Amino acid sequence: MNWPRLSRVLWITVPICAISILTGLSPREGDKSGWTRLSSRTHDLPEPGASPEQTGILAAHLDPDSPATDFVMSFRVTGPALVWYRRVPTGWLRYPIEPEFLTIEAGGAAYDIDGDGDLDIVFGNDWQGNRLWWWENPYPNYDPNVPWKRHVIKSSGAKQHHDQVFADIKGTGKPQLIFWNQQAKAIYLADIPSEPRHTEPWPYVEIFNGNAGEGKNGAALYAEGMDAYDIDGDGKVDLLAGNYWFHHEGGNRFRPIRVGVIGGRIRAGRFKPSKYPQIVIAPGDGSGSLMIYECQGDPMNSLDWKGRKLLDRDMIHGHTLELGDVNGDGHLDILAAEQGKWNGGPQKLDNPDATAWILYGDGKGGFTTSLLDEHEGWHDGKLADVDGDGDLDVIQKPYAWDAPRIDIWLNRGTGKVRAWTPKQASSVKRPRGT
Repeated sequence: MNWPRLSRVLWITVPICAISILTGLSPREGDKSGWTRLSSRTHDLPEPGASPEQTGILAAHLDPDSPATDFVMSFRVTGPALVWYRRVPTGWLRYPIEPEFLTIEAGGAAYDIDGDGDLDIVFGNDWQGNRLWWWENPYPNYDPNVPWKRHVIKSSGAKQHHDQVFADIKGTGKPQLIFWNQQAKAIYLADIPSEPRHTEPWPYVEIFNGNAGEGKNGAALYAEGMDAYDIDGDGKVDLLAGNYWFHHEGGNRFRPIRVGVIGGRIRAGRFKPSKYPQIVIAPGDGSGSLMIYECQGDPMNSLDWKGRKLLDRDMIHGHTLELGDVNGDGHLDILAAEQGKWNGGPQKLDNPDATAWILYGDGKGGFTTSLLDEHEGWHDGKLADVDGDGDLDVIQKPYAWDAPRIDIWLNRGTGKVRAWTPKQASSVKRPRGT
């Protein structure tokens, strides 16, 4: 069964769940680049919640029966703390994964922690708490009236956990959880316990402590950013965080190799044929240049990483950085965007010229820069195939401007969508009382 094209929006609102039912959309036209924009502000999507501060977005394939990538939003002023936007044949349903009030930080990661065949999720406290949790995916029993079961990973020590990743950076054959603990100025590594449902908290070790590109040249007050990629070409994935990549030296020992001056959002990929991949760094919660770094010698030598600017001006709070083939030409592209507002108070942009760009790669290391959006608030935006038609769409949210709000930019609208399984089509549950 192919999904119908999206058309009108019918809203059903209940105390903890809003449902968007779309029946064959004739969406508002996007810009000339072929984007169609949907927004909770115009009732194309369910409202996220009540929190005026939206901290994170996690894009992951949480529903194994769906062809689309789902996304989770996190909050820290009011409950619910986590909501899941689940794509179904008629549109998107909003599920409160964590209806309680928790002060959740930006970040989030997904992995099959309990080994039951579906992805579970991880989020942590912001500056107000010292906890890191994982939530158990209840597949196939999804019920918008029943929260996901929460488990403790960390419950002591310093506060704030901005960014996590699952990756096998030790080469054991099974990914580890690596996470920042900003107020400890440290990165920790935790092996997944053999019985994660019955282990609280998890054992973890410190693998880095110190400055990672923050506090100078306009950079943020704390380090952030995390990714995993094979940087040195030895066949084993490496950790990237702040302005470093980390070489595994054996056991729980890692050597940090500085790549850039400013740390922040960090991603790695291949933008041209080369012995080693390139590394892109945006300033995150600070200001500075959007930079791409290329190794011109030994990747273990910081001096051999040479950078160049990708924009003709500095980014201001460039808290969105994603890599992917956006236009489907086989070459890697960059999504980069600035925050519009990061302070509390009146609904006035701190950065009225906030801009979102797509830098289209040519496969040879060059880019064509395209303006996607401006004069709005972008924070932790993501590239993901949210409608299941095989191309990358954009998920956009503000942090504190015009929030609560969530927007989706559909790439060339909604094309032909891969069929859903019969199990998926029959498993969509409605809230009690509807």
